[in-house]
Amino acid sequence: MTIQVLIADDHHVVRRGLVFFLQTQKDIQIVGEAKNGKEAVKLTMELKPDVVLMDLVMPVMDGIDATAKIKEIRPETEILILTSFADQDHVIPAIEAGASGYQLKDIEPDELVHSIRKLIDGENTLHPKATNLLMNRMNQVNNPISGLTIREKQVLTEISKGKSNKEIGAYLNITEKTVKTHVSNIFIKLDVADRTQAALYAVKNGFVKP
Repeated sequence: MTIQVLIADDHHVVRRGLVFFLQTQKDIQIVGEAKNGKEAVKLTMELKPDVVLMDLVMPVMDGIDATAKIKEIRPETEILILTSFADQDHVIPAIEAGASGYQLKDIEPDELVHSIRKLIDGENTLHPKATNLLMNRMNQVNNPISGLTIREKQVLTEISKGKSNKEIGAYLNITEKTVKTHVSNIFIKLDVADRTQAALYAVKNGFVKP
């Protein structure tokens, strides 16, 4: 089987380098090149590639929006993000948009080819940094308390003891206004309505002992 690949990157040198190397692979055919996300969507509809190598930061339409659009209108096309960024502001939105793979541009050429083949075989291919960010995100979703800051956890502990904002402020040596801000953030992150619910949530999830 020949894997048809579309390359989307706004840097000509990067596109040329990818084309030059990937064309040496007998089972990979480069069917097109796009210099922005809008072109990537258009060419995907026209050329129907198996895989799109997608940069994230591009003019006109970025890689995240392009990924979401492609997966909406042609879900069978696999998206492999190939970028320089490995922070949660790029990784999480890209995966949520529908990308099945996420690799950095310093990837070894042979590893890139391996990643493309794995996508076709139905396996996700994620850079270790991307995997760690996704695992942390999943942990926060499954246990919102882990998403609290250290100070918010301290405030939640004191809330569970029945302390007022004034008492918490005195104990932690912070202002009552600051405590109030932390309490509001805790309510939002734990999706609770009041101090009692927050305390019960903390006990129920093993954060504090009853």
